[in-house]
Amino acid sequence: MVTVPSFLLRRLYVRGSLRNTDPGIQFQLLNKLGAGYARKLFPLVVDGQDVPMDRCTFSTNGTAVPFDTVSNETPFTLDLNKTTTINVADMVLTDKPHTIGMSFEVPGLGVLQFDFTDVPSSG
Repeated sequence: MVTVPSFLLRRLYVRGSLRNTDPGIQFQLLNKLGAGYARKLFPLVVDGQDVPMDRCTFSTNGTAVPFDTVSNETPFTLDLNKTTTINVADMVLTDKPHTIGMSFEVPGLGVLQFDFTDVPSSG
């Protein structure tokens, strides 16, 4: 089975996009690696703690899709050169560096995971 190293997947994260929002936190992914999709998402990990799946959504075209509804019928799609926004409800980050981990199951590749460390932007 082919594996994708986490240092390549880390390039999905849009540096500086991590920020606090009114309902929680948000960051963006921009896929420049190649089109793909996942049939399962795992809980985000923020500073070593799993975030409940029902608090996490992603959107590419303005429609929020809950992490826990991802399946073969409702995949997590990372279209080439399209930005995907990840939102986490009920969370506030301090203005210090935070590490966020993300993992997902991709057909033919298995479970892929990566993390990034960034400081929330003020705007």
